[in-house]
This record gives sequence, C-alpha cells and structure tokens, in this order.
Amino acid sequence: MTTKKDIFVKDFLLNKSLYLMMLPVLIYYAVFHYAPMYGAIIAFKDFSPVKGIMASDWVGLQNFKDFMNSFYFWRILKNTLVLSLYSILFEFPAPILLALFMNELKNKFFGRFVQSVSYMPHFISMVVICGILTDFTNSGGFINSIIAHFGGDGQALLQKPEYFRPIYVISEIWQKIGWESIIYMAALMGIDQEQYEASRIDGAGRLKQMLYITLPGIAPTIAIMFIMRMGNLLNVGFEKIILLYNPVTYSTADVISSFVYRKGLLEFNWGFSASVGLFNSVINLILLVAANQISRKISKNGLW
Repeated sequence: MTTKKDIFVKDFLLNKSLYLMMLPVLIYYAVFHYAPMYGAIIAFKDFSPVKGIMASDWVGLQNFKDFMNSFYFWRILKNTLVLSLYSILFEFPAPILLALFMNELKNKFFGRFVQSVSYMPHFISMVVICGILTDFTNSGGFINSIIAHFGGDGQALLQKPEYFRPIYVISEIWQKIGWESIIYMAALMGIDQEQYEASRIDGAGRLKQMLYITLPGIAPTIAIMFIMRMGNLLNVGFEKIILLYNPVTYSTADVISSFVYRKGLLEFNWGFSASVGLFNSVINLILLVAANQISRKISKNGLW
C-alpha cells in the first residue's frame, strides 16, 4: 500500500531541483516571519530586557485593557480608519484608472512615457519623498507660492491638522499609482482580443468595450487586490507618517503604527506597545477573512 510518505519521497526525487529552489524561501519565512511570533508573548507581560521574555512578570490582558481605556485609543483608531478609508476610496481606484487609460492609448510612445514617469516615485527613498513634501508645503514652498499667486496666504501646511490627511493621501497616489498599475496592465494583457473584435463588429464603441469587456476581464484581479488591501486596513505606513507628523498634528495624523513606535522605542514601554501591535494584527486578520468570504459570495473570487 502506497503511503503519503512514499508519494512525497517519489515526488521529491522527481522534482529535487524545485524543492531546493524553494528551500531559501522557506528558511526566510521561518526565520523572519514565524520565529518572531514567539515575541508576541511580550504583549501579555511587563517586559524587562534584563529579565528576558520568559522571566518577565505575567500581566495577562492588562496591557490590552490599559490601551483600550487610554485617552488615545479612540483617537488613533479613528485616525487609522479614516486614513485607510481615504486611501481605499481615492488611492485604490487610481492605478486601475491609469491602467485603463494607458490601455486605450493609441500612441505607444506617449504610453511608454506616461508609464516611465508614473513609475519613478516608487523608486525614490521615503526620506527623500517626505523631504520634498516638507519643502513644498512650507510657508515659502512651491505649493504656497502658487496659493500666494492667486491671492492666498502662505502657511506651513504640515503644521495644520486639517491638511495632513489630504497631503498624505495625494502623496500616496502620486507615489504608488504607476507601480500598482503594473498588475492591472498585466491582467489587461490576458483578455482575449477576439472579444474586442466581435464587439466592434456588433457596433460597440470604446466606452462600451471598456464597461462590458475590459472591466469584467480584470474584475478577478481587482477583487484579489481589494481583499489584500482590506487585510492591511489598519496598517497605515508609519514611515511616512513619522517623517511628516509632529505633536501639532497628532490629532489627525497619529495612527496605531506611529503610536506603537513612540510607546515601544521612545518610551520603552515594550509590553504595552506589543499589545497594541497584536491588537492591530488580529483586527487585520479578521478583516482579511471577512473580505475574502464576502468576495467569494459576491464575485466567486477569493484568496482561498
């Protein structure tokens, strides 16, 4: 009788090179993704580096209670959700629209030019990006020069809490629109061209072709990308926020990831910051599973 072990050994011998190629990837995830999960215990302890993880005092759910009862809980949760929802509402559709636009271009030279220009911000260092944003939004910066030209008053925009979210979202669109459009361009390449030829014979114009052929053709890709985005709903990129925000704008700019950074690395409250990070991860997991189930029921597409 053939066992599962025999099947695996036979498959390994037949595909030895493929298994060896996969080995570095498995080692990477084991060392840098699964092994660090051991440190999640810190969230349930009053962690002290001197005592170590296991010897530190066990406090159970106290760190979670302190976080949920703190003054900052609702503020940072609201800021995180608002920034994430703004990103989904404005930044998520942007690369889809860019891909559709480039797909409709007849001038291939202009299309390649647009692609190159839109990709460039992705390769610029985050520090440089934030430096550009800071210089442009200063009271004497480029944006304020335009505002002053039309009769407005120059002011440091990043010192105004009400302007932080628009600046963040617009800069995210500028930075990511080209790079994220690549996957949609690849999906567009997979659409059967005979459908377009048949639609032209039936008298369908460019708009109807886009609505009834192009968009349904990339709908599975859009669904998968949306599910993945929902799984990172609360993971607002803390690098840009930390480089752009300041105590004046905490009321609208402080999010869960930046709060974890301050509590853990600046105030050395490791147990508390670990509990906040674990809370964030659990909520993201719930949102990912929920988004996947909803997508499977509505569009029959999902990650699993």
